[in-house]
Amino acid sequence: MAPFIILSLFAALAIGMPVGIALATIGMGGIALSVGPGAMMGIIETIPLSVTHSYELITIPMFILMAELIVVSGVAERLFEAVSIWVGRIRGGLAVATALAGAGFGAISGSSTAAAAALSSTSIPAMMRAGYDPKFSCGVVAVSGTLAMLIPPSLALVLYGIIAEVSIARLLIAGIIPGIIVTLAIILTVQFLLWRDPSLAPASNPRRMADKIRAMAEIWPMLLLLFMVTGVIYLGIATPTEASGLGAAGALLITVMKGKLNWSTFSDAMSRTLRASCMILLIVVGAKIFGVVLTLTQITQTFVATVSGWDTSPYVVLSMIILVYLIMGCFMDQVATLILTVPITVPVILALGFDPVWFGVIVVVTAEIGMITPPLGLNAFIVSRYAKRPLGEVFSGLWPHIIAHLIVIAVLVIFPQLVMWLPNTTAN
Repeated sequence: MAPFIILSLFAALAIGMPVGIALATIGMGGIALSVGPGAMMGIIETIPLSVTHSYELITIPMFILMAELIVVSGVAERLFEAVSIWVGRIRGGLAVATALAGAGFGAISGSSTAAAAALSSTSIPAMMRAGYDPKFSCGVVAVSGTLAMLIPPSLALVLYGIIAEVSIARLLIAGIIPGIIVTLAIILTVQFLLWRDPSLAPASNPRRMADKIRAMAEIWPMLLLLFMVTGVIYLGIATPTEASGLGAAGALLITVMKGKLNWSTFSDAMSRTLRASCMILLIVVGAKIFGVVLTLTQITQTFVATVSGWDTSPYVVLSMIILVYLIMGCFMDQVATLILTVPITVPVILALGFDPVWFGVIVVVTAEIGMITPPLGLNAFIVSRYAKRPLGEVFSGLWPHIIAHLIVIAVLVIFPQLVMWLPNTTAN
């Protein structure tokens, strides 16, 4: 029965059925086949309330609302311009600014596709006007958008924490140093490409200190809010749920200070928050229903017992798991990948003696690669649409960054303390 259920789920996703509905439908069918329709109805009646009753789930709509309000305030739109003024002296400064702005957008939105769309509408026109190579420019924008999956407040890490039942506070703090490393990897890749071929980007003109100070004055409220939200989690002053509420309130205050809050903008932000939150909660409920099938069919237990019995290094198994994530990322949405695999892979990781917080960061960095690899790299499609450039050209500009991401994964596996140092010092 187990292979039939798994194949049915993949078939449902392949024909375009929404992830949450596919998980719930196939899960209900699997439960009915395992224990009968009557027992299935009894189980289904209790799951939605028990899942959505979780206090930590409030984190998701609050962080989404914070992002929506920051976008309404207009501060996010000035982020790229402000950063580009500060790094103007560097060759390829606009590309470097794109990476840094990607980290900033990531700290705002937590959504990779939203960050890619925002960067596409701001940095690509600026680079095109400055005479940057289109393939080079599109590659930088697409990969910089992926930083939103890792840098707090990362919705991917929050979802992983909920599914794997791991501390969300430790996960969010664990994403900080890897997020910085990935940002530096993007910048170093840009500089390496320019070293090989300086014609990819022209030399930039330095800007006056007065311009730099004026640029910082535009975005300092957003930077203060981001440091405050992360800081209260790290210091143990607030839980991630409380910090998300604080972030949403701060974003509302910034929007008021900028004079951008009215009934139209507020209702639009609330509507977008509601739609995104309902979609994620439907996925979480569907995943819980499907998780019952995994328990009844003993797929997870059998897989853990089989892998634990292998006479091989835990790192060989880990490498195989990472390879599976890389392959799945080429064909599936990253949220679907997390929902489907985490209930199976985390017990294996625990059995092998690895830390689930560290593994969560590895999974998210691996998922970042899926956002930019063919044939279904969502960020590449978004950049291609906004930049009005061929999709093949965007993917071509991404390969150096994909290689750099693989190197980052290897570094984080070899040196796990890069991930675990900060969460091990947090007060939470």
